[in-house]
Amino acid sequence: MNERVLIIDDDPGLLTLLRLGLERDGFEVITAQSGKEGLRKAYESHPDLIVLDILMPEMDGWEVCQRLRYICDTPILILTAMDERDGVIRGLSIGADDYVLKPCTFEELKARIRALLRRSVRSSDNARPTVYDDGNLRIDFSEGTVTKKGEPVTLTPTESRLLLYLASRQGRVVPHQELLTQVWGPAYGDAVGYLSVYIRYLRQKIEDNPAQPRYIRTRWRVGYYFAANGIEGSE
Repeated sequence: MNERVLIIDDDPGLLTLLRLGLERDGFEVITAQSGKEGLRKAYESHPDLIVLDILMPEMDGWEVCQRLRYICDTPILILTAMDERDGVIRGLSIGADDYVLKPCTFEELKARIRALLRRSVRSSDNARPTVYDDGNLRIDFSEGTVTKKGEPVTLTPTESRLLLYLASRQGRVVPHQELLTQVWGPAYGDAVGYLSVYIRYLRQKIEDNPAQPRYIRTRWRVGYYFAANGIEGSE
């Protein structure tokens, strides 16, 4: 079966050029002209690799990359005109696998794609669910929405990123530094007090009793974890 590549970029001309070039080389290509459309097509088509632009309106590539990482381990290749070193570091720190600067030759891009596909070990056992639902709390990873007892829960963007990151790794203790780096960025790696404030905000919104949390549990001096069905662990 041909390997499937999803390209997310708001430049229709570039999308056409890349699609035609990759299809000539035997790839199955899906395109999207916005971050939201790209997320939807990623959930529907389960691509083998995603090529992602950064500078897009409404939802930029940083947010798209983070949302994709909540639900899948598909290789992500960032293709962008941003050439600042900080941009490269940020892209890799939030889950991208490679970074290619525009303009680049098609041969270079194709070589990077093939290299990522060779390194990728894809298994259905590694796929993360797109929805968590225990009858009380429902988290839709693809839409980024949360409901409690059927009622929408209003979260800030930071609270949403924090909850989705924890829930996507349910049952696993996530260290403080990992949460801070993945949700806020590398500059916040040591801001443990900052993290505890947002954990408190989040518990107030999703827990029946924030003082005795059912979902977001603490592993003292280590980190936090999301208890699947609200019953895992004893802390």
